[in-house]
Amino acid sequence: MKYLISACLAGKKCNYKGEANVVKKLKELYLKGDAILVCPEVLGGLKTPREAAEVLTFQEKLTVKTISGKDVTEAFIIGAGKALKVAKENKITTAILKARSPSCGCSQIYDGTFSKKIVNRDGITAALLKLNGIKVITEEEIMHKLKKLSDNEE
Repeated sequence: MKYLISACLAGKKCNYKGEANVVKKLKELYLKGDAILVCPEVLGGLKTPREAAEVLTFQEKLTVKTISGKDVTEAFIIGAGKALKVAKENKITTAILKARSPSCGCSQIYDGTFSKKIVNRDGITAALLKLNGIKVITEEEIMHKLKKLSDNEE
């Protein structure tokens, strides 16, 4: 089984700061050929590094803006669509995505005020993947499960 993984989690320097958020176990999955990497924001045409962005509204009209107020909604939507296409082409059933990201966050993202306040909502890509029957979890959930397993072995 292959996984779809946020590229930053496997060492690609593509997060908004131009850095990676490496999780060793996820990088190993990729290096073994068990994962396909995507960065929806880069797939949508955004550069690295780039300004931080947050989802401002989701219900009425989806809006994603950068901290300086630039509307990047279209790039987020395009990137999510491309990530979904990659997942479908590769028959992916599970995605492991970056927690709290405006694209990849699963169940929790920042609220759009750039104040680090968290709301219970999915990022754009996570929501689209879920709508299409793909299970989405974060790297934090994976690490928590691995820690529980290792704790139980002791």
